Amino acid sequence: MELLRSNLSRVQIPEPTHRIYKHECCLSFDTPRSEGGLFVDMNSFLAFGKDYVAWNHEKTGNPVYLHIKETPKSVPEDRPLKKPTLLAIGVDGGFDNNETEYEESYSIVILPDFVSLPFPSVELPEKVRIAVDTVLSAVGAERREQVAAWTADEKKASEHALTLQQIKSGVVIPPSGWKCAKCDKKENLWLNLTDGMILCGRKNWDGTGGNNHAVEHYKETSYPLAVKLGTITADLESADVYSYPEDDSVLDPLLAQHLAHFGIDFSSMQKTEMTTAERELDQNTNFDWNRIQESGKELVPVFGPGYTGLVNLGNSCYLAATMQILFSTHSFISRYFSHQSLKLAFEMAPADPTLDLNMQLTKLGHGLLSGKYSIPVTEKDAATAEARQEGIPPRMFKSVVAAGHGEFSSMRQQDALDFFLHLLDKVERGNNTRPDLDPSRSFKFGVEEKILCSSGKVSYNKRDDCILSLNIPLQEATNKDELEAFNNQTAGKGLEENNMSADEIVRPRVPLEACLATFASPEQIHDYYSTALKGKTTAIKTTGLTSFPDYLVLHMRKFVMDAGWVPKKLDVYIDVPDVIDISHMRSKGLQPGEELLPDGVPEEVMETAQPVANEEIVAQLVSMGFNQLHCQKAAINTSNAGVEEATNWLFSHMDDPDIDAPISHQASDVDQSSVDTLISFGFAEEVARKALKASGGDIEKATDWIFNNRNASVSDMDVSSSSSVQTPAQTGLPDGGGRYKLFGIVSHMGTSTHCGHYVAHILKEGRWVIFNDSKVGISTDPPKDMGYLYFFQRLDN
Repeated sequence: MELLRSNLSRVQIPEPTHRIYKHECCLSFDTPRSEGGLFVDMNSFLAFGKDYVAWNHEKTGNPVYLHIKETPKSVPEDRPLKKPTLLAIGVDGGFDNNETEYEESYSIVILPDFVSLPFPSVELPEKVRIAVDTVLSAVGAERREQVAAWTADEKKASEHALTLQQIKSGVVIPPSGWKCAKCDKKENLWLNLTDGMILCGRKNWDGTGGNNHAVEHYKETSYPLAVKLGTITADLESADVYSYPEDDSVLDPLLAQHLAHFGIDFSSMQKTEMTTAERELDQNTNFDWNRIQESGKELVPVFGPGYTGLVNLGNSCYLAATMQILFSTHSFISRYFSHQSLKLAFEMAPADPTLDLNMQLTKLGHGLLSGKYSIPVTEKDAATAEARQEGIPPRMFKSVVAAGHGEFSSMRQQDALDFFLHLLDKVERGNNTRPDLDPSRSFKFGVEEKILCSSGKVSYNKRDDCILSLNIPLQEATNKDELEAFNNQTAGKGLEENNMSADEIVRPRVPLEACLATFASPEQIHDYYSTALKGKTTAIKTTGLTSFPDYLVLHMRKFVMDAGWVPKKLDVYIDVPDVIDISHMRSKGLQPGEELLPDGVPEEVMETAQPVANEEIVAQLVSMGFNQLHCQKAAINTSNAGVEEATNWLFSHMDDPDIDAPISHQASDVDQSSVDTLISFGFAEEVARKALKASGGDIEKATDWIFNNRNASVSDMDVSSSSSVQTPAQTGLPDGGGRYKLFGIVSHMGTSTHCGHYVAHILKEGRWVIFNDSKVGISTDPPKDMGYLYFFQRLDN
């Protein structure tokens, strides 16, 4: 006890602003349930596993720790399964799944000799008792955000309820026997409270649900409120009322009056349908691993190093699928596992290692690759009766990698491609002092665009990239005859695909080679200003690669705009071989006999080249319900690349503080440091100044502006002779042969990249393995033709 009293100055009583960690080690995935329990530093309130707490004592000198240990309670085998009533984790009424209950025990431990004192004890100093009680009663930092995000928000009264105008059509709704007015659906039916139309709900990402007739009716009429039939009872607050303009479930304070308009006596109605929240809860409860992937095939679980699953934190499958593949590459394994120990990363980390990307990537790498956490748990999977693993929760990693990002820091589903690019950018920035250690460089390659003017002269533009985004040329489908026969058959019989089994539907099959050929094929550029002709003309652009990366990532552009400007996912198969050869895609640079376009673009041309939103793109986005100003900004900031790119920008920047600020094109002086930065990229000073002036001083936008206003860069950033071409070695990019082997697939199920589910398939030790969040098993039928992102490794001779 005297030892403790002598160290009281190192004990701190937590304030409300303190982040208290008590559920997971900051350096590993050890928890109070681990063999050695968890040690909470009573000064910093960081938590450490038994194997790591001594490192913290060495680094900080903090000697006093609260030891938390959880041991399983003996529970009767016939304990009934508690059905969750709230879409939440770790709170009363949330998911239970008949998991083992644990009993907590506590003690005060003083390092370095691990002297243990019992807690609770009246003999302990009052300061220690208060500090420990405060820690134990606090919500752990690891769970605070998760619990808050999963707990359903309280429904609010709709702003349209009090002013709702109901049409006197004489419609009387019977108490049962309902059917959609536009199809044969008899479930998931919604009554529009304006005109009394009964229509089916939205189609779910897995094909179930309705046919979208209710929401389509709203788009046609703007009638705002609908109530779900089958959820109306004497307790009107439990009825499921949806507001389409507010895009949320709401309360209707006048629901009784609105129902009476259609002759509905709510007091006599019985509940027969689940509410939207209950259906979402039910879908999460009955999440069927076999149903989602590989057509219900029996998958053998696999354990050991490199086979550790990741716990779904709530719509975090995009993160799990991406990280599993990245930690299957030599570059990430070397950087954050084999050549960097947890102790080294901790020693280099700041005072709070939970906020350090290098530390959390190292923690994640060791968690996935060591095999320490990839072991069968005692209880078998309740649904399959097979051995299972718990997986590791990437909470701290997600928190630090998503910091400051409005979308990735939320619990909403995200685009796996956007996350991949975001992560590589973070990793590159984190390794800027040691670029030789940067694993993101293994994905980088050079892209060269050749512009052939009608004068016969050329210009070359270069940039670095880390993905090849490929359009899918449906006209190159190899099963056109089958497609035509299928379309004729379905049209003749009046069949709809949503009423057919997956085996009956014929989908286009497009070879990957055709997608790659489309990327490299010549493209016309209209209204190109030629410095040789001193006027606008039509030029031809061809694209090639100046280097071949260690790892080649192919992004299949499956999300396009359908007729009527409606976002649509292409229902298409891509025939992807195990080995590809892209040697023919290597660009050759300035060739003998080619003459570069002369320098110098007239000032008036440069001034008129300021970024202006493409009116067609803006119109399409506005028709989808987006704000006009936001749409203009999206088009400008994506250099008018297309509706898909602008839509993705909108989703990522909705919460920007300046999203509603007016667009400004006024001239202004540019910062010299920004000019110097662009000069270091290889641009001429004159072009750099004009680009910054046109882009409001934003370096990233200025870079995009130069690449998308090719007449501005002419040969300023290019070569004047073939002998001055920089090689990949000179630019620091990896390079090698053009043959690649497929080793990873991220596949997506759902109608949008921002909903649905992501799963990874990875080639490990000569066999394909499926990583579906925490579940890891040997794949019997990897979906090579259904990928969203394909990962290839270069095969060097």
